[in-house]
Amino acid sequence: MALFLPTAAVERVTDVTPEQVRSMGANAVLLDVDNTLAVHGSQTPFPGTVEWTWRMRKSGIRIMIMSNNSRERVAPFAALYDLPFISMAFKPLPAAYRRAVHKLGAVRSETVAVGDQIFTDVAGANLARVKSILVAPAAEEQSLSFRIRRFLERPVRRKL
Repeated sequence: MALFLPTAAVERVTDVTPEQVRSMGANAVLLDVDNTLAVHGSQTPFPGTVEWTWRMRKSGIRIMIMSNNSRERVAPFAALYDLPFISMAFKPLPAAYRRAVHKLGAVRSETVAVGDQIFTDVAGANLARVKSILVAPAAEEQSLSFRIRRFLERPVRRKL
């Protein structure tokens, strides 16, 4: 079960503060896209998230977007945030986490991954030995695979 437990949990990504990240011993953040920064498949960011990334960076927190989506999906989105990105991350496999940490010039023990899915974002962070912050999914996905994953996540979310 520990593989699926996040280091922390918040309602929205904008609830994460530089102080919280630093209190976790971190100075770098890896951000998921779908249901963390925008509705699944949308190129329109959630209100306040672009400004949130500016505040985080101004306070010295390094940020990178890391998504399982294609480059075509992630690149224009990352451009809206003026952030570097890794697409086709194959989370929960730890390789992209290590690559992202390296690209940021950070170390894994001082990095936090923020995302909405336990079986990809949190499990991947734990496998890569990166801290994690779980956010509540902002919207209900309609596909059967997402509904099954959300159902399977319920016991873990209840523990939080």
